[in-house]
Amino acid sequence: GGFDVLTHALEALVAKNASPITDALALSAFSMAFRNLPDSYAGNLAAREQVHLASTMAAMAFNQAGLGICHALAHSLGGAHHVPHGRLNAILLPPVIRHLGCQKYAHAARAIGLENRSHTMALRNLHNGLVRLRKQLGLPATLAEIGIRPQFDRIMDAALADPCCVTNPVPVTRELAAKILHEATYG
Repeated sequence: GGFDVLTHALEALVAKNASPITDALALSAFSMAFRNLPDSYAGNLAAREQVHLASTMAAMAFNQAGLGICHALAHSLGGAHHVPHGRLNAILLPPVIRHLGCQKYAHAARAIGLENRSHTMALRNLHNGLVRLRKQLGLPATLAEIGIRPQFDRIMDAALADPCCVTNPVPVTRELAAKILHEATYG
């Protein structure tokens, strides 16, 4: 569930309906969740409280700003393969960051101490930081690793019809969905 919080925050940050208020909530939520997830997972109740607070803040942000392709694909895959939503977000989020490349992701990288003056390096640092966190938490890296090789057309059709695509920062095309889904499946 912690990766769902991270995904809520990052998708709200870059969503079409984002505002300075939702950005502030999303960045704070992302930073709190990222810093506290390992300790929360290990049973630290104070850290778990921080993750719950981050979850509430991220929900406040995405309720106003919207979500995006990561959630649309997670909804489609979860419905077809009965895999926990947070686990799917952990697999999908790094490829989404790589393929969307939104400028505002650099703000998220800065919020967790992975800043870089170059936009490209900030995106790479954010991507790699999420991959390291996913590994630290013992979460799978690919859909294939958990036994899923989705029927791309069926999953993409469902994802493209998902209302989360409406507030994605860039138009969601079959090509974009296929690239993300392929990387999430095979690495």
